[in-house]
Amino acid sequence: MHKEKQNISGVIRFFRGSQLLGLSKHDGTDTISELSKLCDVEIPTNCTSGTCGTCMVTLNSGIVALPDELPPGLDFDLVENMARLSCIGIPSGDVDIEVRPPL
Repeated sequence: MHKEKQNISGVIRFFRGSQLLGLSKHDGTDTISELSKLCDVEIPTNCTSGTCGTCMVTLNSGIVALPDELPPGLDFDLVENMARLSCIGIPSGDVDIEVRPPL
């Protein structure tokens, strides 16, 4: 995964629609899933490796770098619609995440 060296620390905010579910400061080392637990926001996970897609969220703003090769849980259409996998996604700087309802 590519990480930007500049401004990796910031704040991650979790939303469902316009409702703010929680927020946490981060240093650019923890995954979205790990950060969600710090502020009691539940994002379902299963494989924790990017394979299943259970933990999919939507990137509303900010940067969550993608791996060089997309994992099985993501495809290009999903990425174009700003989907990210919270189990492997690491935010950089200030990031807003839309938590999807469970499938």
